Amino acid sequence: MTTILLMYILVGAVAGILAGLLGIGGGLVIVPLLVFCFVRQGIPDAVIMHLALGTSLASIMFTAVSSFRAHHKRGAVHWNVVRKIVIGIFSGTFIGSCIAAQLSTRFLKVFFVIFLYYVATQMLTNKKPKPSRQIPGHAAMFGVGNVIGIVSSLVGIGGGTLSVPFMLWCNMPVHHAIGTSAAIGFPIAIAGTIGYVYNGFNAAELPTYSVGYVYLPALVGIVLTSVVTAPLGVRLAHSLPVDRLKRVFAILLLVVGTRMLIGIL
Repeated sequence: MTTILLMYILVGAVAGILAGLLGIGGGLVIVPLLVFCFVRQGIPDAVIMHLALGTSLASIMFTAVSSFRAHHKRGAVHWNVVRKIVIGIFSGTFIGSCIAAQLSTRFLKVFFVIFLYYVATQMLTNKKPKPSRQIPGHAAMFGVGNVIGIVSSLVGIGGGTLSVPFMLWCNMPVHHAIGTSAAIGFPIAIAGTIGYVYNGFNAAELPTYSVGYVYLPALVGIVLTSVVTAPLGVRLAHSLPVDRLKRVFAILLLVVGTRMLIGIL
């Protein structure tokens, strides 16, 4: 068990640094690393992707708090936007976790790979939506929240890859979009964790120390280090050529996605 915990501590350290350095959601790093670790640990293939997604979202519960508190201190969280979207986020994320529980590991891997390709393309092209409108009303935000929540739960992320472009499109300054997205990531993580625990509670072939589709040794290891190393990544971001590093990381995402795809086929 000590060796296993050390393996997940390393996963958390890598995820935290990359999240802070490149401004990406930790789930994009955590999910493929967890899949890699679970395979080598001998966890049955039928539950590997579900455990990776559920554990990733559970870890984001802890990292999102420190993130949005730091942004809040800088006045970069629009709480009125969070209040408008949070109900849709809760419902969409829980629905997404229920959908994921009915899907095969194979389908979830393919969906995750497609999402990795999308993110990598965005990072390589550095495309940003042109600000062309304002934040919509409660009804529209409920719908947006559901879409962000469903997709986030299917790929195990805090939603920043979707919510930041949406808020930029709605004329929100980039730093405020990132800060508000960090706050939105917390309810995504809560609803997703509840959903994966609930839907996996009586699942077959789960490893020991699992609570539904959340694997506790991995969760503990990731949280122990990612919360500590994320600020280190932020400091590195101010001294390293981040734009160039993002392009390198985008290529790495394409390689990881292709490797996962080859393993599926």
